Amino acid sequence: MPRLFDTQSSEIVEIAPRVEGQFSMYVCGPTVYDEPHLGHGRFTLVYDILRRYLRYRGFEVRFVSNITDVDDKIIARAGELQIKPEDLAKNYEEVWWDLMERLAVQRPDETPHATDWIDQMLEMVAGMVASGAAYETSDGIYLEVAKVDGYGLLARQNLAELRSGARVEVDEQKKSPLDFALWKRTSEEEWGWNSPFGFGRPGWHTECVAMALGILGEGFDLHGGGMDLAFPHHENERAQAVAMHRSFARHWMHNGFVMVGDEKMSKSLGNFTTLKELLDSTDPRAYRLLVARSHYRSPLEVTAEILQDASRSLERIDAFARRFADVVTQRSDVVLNKVVIDGFNDAMDEDLNSPVGLSRVFEAITRANFAQDRGHVEEAVSNAKAALLLLSTLGIVVQDRLEVPEEVMVLAKQRKAARADRDFAAADRYRDEILRLGYVVEDSESGFRFKRA
Repeated sequence: MPRLFDTQSSEIVEIAPRVEGQFSMYVCGPTVYDEPHLGHGRFTLVYDILRRYLRYRGFEVRFVSNITDVDDKIIARAGELQIKPEDLAKNYEEVWWDLMERLAVQRPDETPHATDWIDQMLEMVAGMVASGAAYETSDGIYLEVAKVDGYGLLARQNLAELRSGARVEVDEQKKSPLDFALWKRTSEEEWGWNSPFGFGRPGWHTECVAMALGILGEGFDLHGGGMDLAFPHHENERAQAVAMHRSFARHWMHNGFVMVGDEKMSKSLGNFTTLKELLDSTDPRAYRLLVARSHYRSPLEVTAEILQDASRSLERIDAFARRFADVVTQRSDVVLNKVVIDGFNDAMDEDLNSPVGLSRVFEAITRANFAQDRGHVEEAVSNAKAALLLLSTLGIVVQDRLEVPEEVMVLAKQRKAARADRDFAAADRYRDEILRLGYVVEDSESGFRFKRA
């Protein structure tokens, strides 16, 4: 059974699902008001890898990730651009899905939009007001966190510690600076909805509670997101479920930050690189490989040198895939190397240790090439099949067919003819010209093959 670090217990625990053979996941999705940066790319890749791995291990996974399409940030940005907030949200959602496709991130099974769940949110808020867990001020409805047992669990602090560290709150109507808005009253000239609590819009922390419980039901298996969401966002989600006496996520998972030097990459600090900038300048697979090479809870730094190293690893993977593309198909009788598979599974089962899992893949690639060089075809194919399966499990798409320009193909045929005529000087000239064009030609049983120079 896979084990993960559970934020609420600060321990690595078994994540036995609510229903045997099935796994329910909710991951906080994007607030669509601007271009996503590398940190957003990292969290989507981490949970994409987890989802793929669970399916590979035989679980039926139901993966839900929301779209926050109503938020103060959306409204502020729309005002700057002088467009409707809903149009801004729609435009940036399209940008998001385009980039996810380029990263080969599989779409969630369901992508609820906050604006479609307003009625359910209002029903929740009404219930918390009726129970006395929430109260009204002139500008909205707030949850009183002092009435929530165990508030601060995901922050690993108790209520007194959180209060002492809280910033001074300007709103004197709030009972505590930690109390948060469930519903915000606004002017009817702003974007909003009619409600029993006045015209307004939902608080950010309210959205995911309604959607997660509404789609996955109580006691769903895992709630995930970036480490920055653990507190206050996820803690405030959890608090609402507790206030409503409803079972929420059984386990909580949070991935580490993308770093720029000693600082977290973020929009607020202005130290971010957009995903589009990265994907326009390098193979998108390099970023996935980079994320897989780093443990999901560790900080990740992305530099030009680190990306170049990941690109070189991709070249090695692709060269391996091209070498074995045909022979793997031909030798359907050969079984996968069990030692490789077990080593990968053991690593991934222990807190999704993808760096160790990936190292097992590269070991299998080395063994496959070594065995093939020595004519041990069955051993080579056994390792190659295992490596290809595990690369697919990590979402790393191999390029097992090299697109070679016609000019290079003509030169290779001329070289082959020259060698047949024993004109080795001419063959060398053709080889050097092929190299100048960025390819290496190698002799093979079928005549010749290519790889990138």
